[in-house]
Amino acid sequence: MKKQLKEEIRRGFAGLEDPLAGLLDMLESSSDWKGKGHSLGYYITTELQLWIKEHPAVQQSGIKLKKLQARVLRILAQCPANLLDPLISIYQLHTADRNYLLGHVSHLYHKGDYKEAAILSIKLKLQPDQDVEKMCTPLLLQDKTNLVEDYVGEYPELQSKLLQILDTWCEPGFNIRDITRQYQGLSRYKPDKFNRKMLSKLVFRLLDRFNVDPALCPNVINQRHLRTLNYLFYKRFVEKTMTQENWTDHVQSTVGENRWLQGHLIQLLISYCDLKTAARWAQRCNLPKEMLPYGVADELQKLQIQERVEEATKADNYEESKKKDYYQLPIPRANIHFLQTWEETLQCWEKVLRPGQVVGIDMEWRPSFGMVGKPRVSLLQIALNDEVFLLDLPRLLEHAETEGGKEKLPHFIQMLYSDAAITKLGYGMSGDLSSLAATWPALKDTDKQAQGVVDLLTVDKQLQKSSIDWKKGSRKVDVLSLEQSNEDRGFRQPEKGLSLLVQHVLGKPLDKTEQLSNWEKRPLREEQILYAASDAYCLLEIYEKLCKDPASFGLSSDLTASLVGKSSIKPTAKKQLNKQEVLSPSGQIARQEGRVILTSGLPYQTLQSQVAEGRCFSVNCSEKAKEQALQVLKHFNVQVSLADIFSRCQVCNCDKYLKVSRERMRQLVEGSRQAPGHSGAGCLVRSKEKPSQSCDAAMPACNAAQPSYTLHSEWPEGLDQCGASMVLAGGTVLQVAAIPPGVLDKPELTDFYCCTRCGKVFWEGSHFGRVVSQFQDVLVTAGDEHL
Repeated sequence: MKKQLKEEIRRGFAGLEDPLAGLLDMLESSSDWKGKGHSLGYYITTELQLWIKEHPAVQQSGIKLKKLQARVLRILAQCPANLLDPLISIYQLHTADRNYLLGHVSHLYHKGDYKEAAILSIKLKLQPDQDVEKMCTPLLLQDKTNLVEDYVGEYPELQSKLLQILDTWCEPGFNIRDITRQYQGLSRYKPDKFNRKMLSKLVFRLLDRFNVDPALCPNVINQRHLRTLNYLFYKRFVEKTMTQENWTDHVQSTVGENRWLQGHLIQLLISYCDLKTAARWAQRCNLPKEMLPYGVADELQKLQIQERVEEATKADNYEESKKKDYYQLPIPRANIHFLQTWEETLQCWEKVLRPGQVVGIDMEWRPSFGMVGKPRVSLLQIALNDEVFLLDLPRLLEHAETEGGKEKLPHFIQMLYSDAAITKLGYGMSGDLSSLAATWPALKDTDKQAQGVVDLLTVDKQLQKSSIDWKKGSRKVDVLSLEQSNEDRGFRQPEKGLSLLVQHVLGKPLDKTEQLSNWEKRPLREEQILYAASDAYCLLEIYEKLCKDPASFGLSSDLTASLVGKSSIKPTAKKQLNKQEVLSPSGQIARQEGRVILTSGLPYQTLQSQVAEGRCFSVNCSEKAKEQALQVLKHFNVQVSLADIFSRCQVCNCDKYLKVSRERMRQLVEGSRQAPGHSGAGCLVRSKEKPSQSCDAAMPACNAAQPSYTLHSEWPEGLDQCGASMVLAGGTVLQVAAIPPGVLDKPELTDFYCCTRCGKVFWEGSHFGRVVSQFQDVLVTAGDEHL
């Protein structure tokens, strides 16, 4: 059929005096070609394009060609994408007058055909003569970011201009509505997609795609660094999972010499720590006094730099507590070797590349905190039974470049991973090998060649699904239980990942306080070296214990045979199931506490069979968080009142609050600023928000329906008021130092609400109103409740 159609079309061309004009006559009188797909018009057009190559004499020129070009331009604005290239080729539009083409595109633009104008500009390569901001802005408002990327794709200068424009829109104080106001009548306008968060993501994607210097976008980079700062404060002062040295390294490298970031650092230190700490950092950053808050400037005048003996004592005590609470490396420090030259690595290769050897492998790199580029491995750890080798990859790469031995180290690593006679243990090996390939392109196919590997992450997933109690000798460990906090760590976060696996199998978790270290900085601190060695060595001990007694962990007795010698880097471990019913941890909690499980995807099929009918609900993850919440509330017919909003603490989920009057809170805040040693209680701020905003949160207005939780209007028994802070009977310190002074002066605020578990302070603010407006459709007013 196609052959007959082709022959008929070609006979038609041969019979026409002017085939080019004939094609336009057909397209102008028909509309079948305007749809998507391969229409008859498409077949005729593409066949003419081929036919012209065989009959070049039919080509037109001069005035006649210009008239044809004018006609085809009118058609191009309506035709589908698959017809553009053939028509542009047939009518030689690349040879047309450039000003005439630009005028036509401008006409499309002013008609509101922004997409068509951009596509035609790309096809005719008109971008260098156009205003990139003017052409791209309406496309961004219509969420056509892919078209924007194509528009600047071949022009580095336009890429830079576009990035600078986007960065300007992300400048603090810039009103994005000034941009959107110009396009209020825009069809398919998506204002929810046009915001700083979206623009920031787009900037970083473009920086990465076009390999542009990030310094071109200072506003976006500063905002990303500020989010990193908030995250570091959260890890250090809320989770308490970073050491002081580690945290200091990252803060210094994040802030650098940037005065704007340094100013935000001081504000964060005031909220989380105290004025003295803020003053020390102000001195370290050499900040001018006019940039400092009054209290910090005053503290800076009397600050004397001196070593504090109590800090050293505290550090010693902390090291002792870590030995008691965390996994400890069982080999002497002398058996940890830090290798920086090829000669030093030879002893490592000789021992590692022995048939039958079992090695634990891990890698470390500097955390990127969302910045552009893939992480580059800074340290490769290889653990044997009685020693650990730490390979300094940046130094080894540097030596390889200067000494002409670029292939030696990659060759060794490839030999190691491809040797089926050597068992390689890892945790999340896919991610490690991907980062290794980004560091050393010669290793890009290592994952495909890997044999004899055991990814304990896969084993961990099998263990997590097992219903058998975790056993360590005669002691059972509850998978779901949280560790009780010790005094120094405060509210301790539950273990996860490799640390949780180590806890389950070996009895104690890993100390992960060095995980987010700056692994590129040399020399490495002693704590980093011990952490890196432990991360690799613990894999050997886990594997040995699982192989000795797999049944006690719910694994099959042929564990070794099922794990070793696989060519994939994702081996599977068989799970030994009880004959009785097997419950997942979620299923156990749901049954014991009468809860409903919210899940999605494949887990829903498993979990719904473990609980009563209607106690497991599948959430549509393609929806936004707000839509998901509304879906759940409506499905279960949950009646939400104003009193339910923020009825639980956002930090610890506690539902017991202490009600404090404004005047009493003012006394406590003033006391916190006067009494030494108590001003550093620290505000438990969410890492993505500024401290001054994070607590302006949560409580319903005074005339709202009374909350369902208990509001204590009297001081509880056992309340210890220590000038700057209040300590509840359970030891909770109320975080009064986190309240900005201006909040206490607001006449509409009469009360504050303090969480009795973590001490976070809340007050009525704009955030409550925003949440109320978001969920207005499902809120039940006080009058409705009595109907």
